[in-house]
Amino acid sequence: MELFDEIATKVKGQNKTIVFPEGEDKRVLGAAVRLKQDELVEPILLGDKDTIKKVAAENNLDLTDLQIIDPATYPEEDKQAMFDSLMERRKGKNTPEQIHKMLEDVSYFGTMLVYMGKADGMVSGAVHSTGSTVRPALQIVKTKPGAHRISGAFLMLKGDKRYIFADCAINIELDAPTMAEVAIQSAETARLFEIDPKVALLSFSTKGSAKGDMVTKVADATKLVHEMDPELPVDGELQFDAAVVPEVGELKAPGSKVAGHANVFIFPSLEAGNIGYKIAQRFGGFTAVGPILQGLNAPIADLSRGCSEDDVYKVAMITAAQAL
Repeated sequence: MELFDEIATKVKGQNKTIVFPEGEDKRVLGAAVRLKQDELVEPILLGDKDTIKKVAAENNLDLTDLQIIDPATYPEEDKQAMFDSLMERRKGKNTPEQIHKMLEDVSYFGTMLVYMGKADGMVSGAVHSTGSTVRPALQIVKTKPGAHRISGAFLMLKGDKRYIFADCAINIELDAPTMAEVAIQSAETARLFEIDPKVALLSFSTKGSAKGDMVTKVADATKLVHEMDPELPVDGELQFDAAVVPEVGELKAPGSKVAGHANVFIFPSLEAGNIGYKIAQRFGGFTAVGPILQGLNAPIADLSRGCSEDDVYKVAMITAAQAL
């Protein structure tokens, strides 16, 4: 069974509610209509109702039974409840005037629907920047208990091959504790997609073949992962060829349970991760799905502004699966 057929089987009929702050965008609107028709999620579209109806008419989209909320005309009683909840959540870090201004932003409005239990998850980023999606999530939903940070992973697909690449979206510099936590988060994401995680912490060195702080960091991160989850198959530091080619893995890291067989790849910096997934996507022919935000207390997804309708559709399915 194809991966997204598997995910569809999981989420179909579960009635997970996903809010889309960018409801006026035709890609988002098209995906939401399909998701509703396929009974995969219950979409909530945010935006001006007349604009949404106009975009739907221009693209022959049927809005029947789709919930549309215009934040500008949200009932006063509900708006006050949202204001009070956000004031309490921010614990004096913002003035009432600032809170009112925040709730005029659809990203904050959508995040509050998730926080208040009116939606199970949120998908945004088709129009807004990563910061516009992540900032409200960190301020309101915050990280899971025990988590200290979030990260962004990509699911890389080609034929029957499935891999996780991280961090490709959030943390610019990864110290050893950050790299270790990203590894733990990414293993959890892998399991969501029926990937039995074998985690490689990547470097330009394999098992001390080079020296320096950048190498030591990865080796230290590997030790931390072993302490955090002794049962998780993880190894590092590994060069990419040692992580994926059995013969090279056996030569460079003999006896490793991961070398040559890795399927979860943790990059030592954001620039390496971002470049790496795009090389795999453009030269290797892999489909990159994500970024999938990891470590948040509720499922919130950040799309690429260059996404297609199908990308929105698939990321929403993943977000619904995370909410199960």
